[in-house]
Amino acid sequence: METFVNNAYGKLKKVLLCPIDNYQIEPINGIAKGWMEKGYQMDYDLCKKQHQALIKAYEDNGVKVELIPPEEGLTYQVFARDFGICLKEGYVLGHFKEPCRQGETAFYEKRLKELGVPCIARCTSGCFEGGDFCFLDEHTLLMGVIDRTDPAGFESVKAQLDDLGYDMVPIKVDRKYLHIDIIINIIAKDTVIICPDLLPENIVNRFKRRGFNMIEITKEEVLEYAANIQGLGDGKVLSSTTNVKTNQRMRDLGLEVIEVDISEIVKGGGGIHCMTFPLVREAE
Repeated sequence: METFVNNAYGKLKKVLLCPIDNYQIEPINGIAKGWMEKGYQMDYDLCKKQHQALIKAYEDNGVKVELIPPEEGLTYQVFARDFGICLKEGYVLGHFKEPCRQGETAFYEKRLKELGVPCIARCTSGCFEGGDFCFLDEHTLLMGVIDRTDPAGFESVKAQLDDLGYDMVPIKVDRKYLHIDIIINIIAKDTVIICPDLLPENIVNRFKRRGFNMIEITKEEVLEYAANIQGLGDGKVLSSTTNVKTNQRMRDLGLEVIEVDISEIVKGGGGIHCMTFPLVREAE
């Protein structure tokens, strides 16, 4: 049986991205609202250049980039992470909370079928988004129950994944932080970017007991998307040029940091991790 994704740190082989053609910021998160309240006009030509640079960075590092056609009117489709999650056996189809994103689901489902990735579970009640997902290990799945994933969505998917042998652990955080992938991100086999101040103690202790190198970030850095980067495997990480402090800390641990400028895109409330749906990682 083909293995798709069973960890957060193996060599990344294939990802799904969405071109940024129809991107328009919407008042659906605090960062976007802040820029809109200031009357800021996004430079969409720059956004397109930055997204092309992201694609090139993946390809230059041996990652095959699959694209989904951008659909007119789906302004946040570029944040491909959120429609679901990918596991060893296939993908889980989520359900978006925000009405402006709900139209994306059918197109992502169609594209995954074209790519030969089977749907192994789907959210049948409540809301469930991929930005709330984090592997702890191949059997233990951490899931934020924050703003975009609610208890009903969590329980809907958990019941289905229980039958596949997964232990799905809920993490509750203040709703202003939207998704767990701005608070926790495993970037290498033994390294996690994490904000302990925002997490339940038992979750932080799980990482400590397993001996992780913990790059701790502050609440302020969380909202600057310091954790929202992408591990490539083989000691490489894809990060934003603006992530100066965290990038240096990763280098201090011996990781190779490849930087991409997404400073304009991120004003809509999403980073490199948000734009990337992993399709295939090497199993370990």
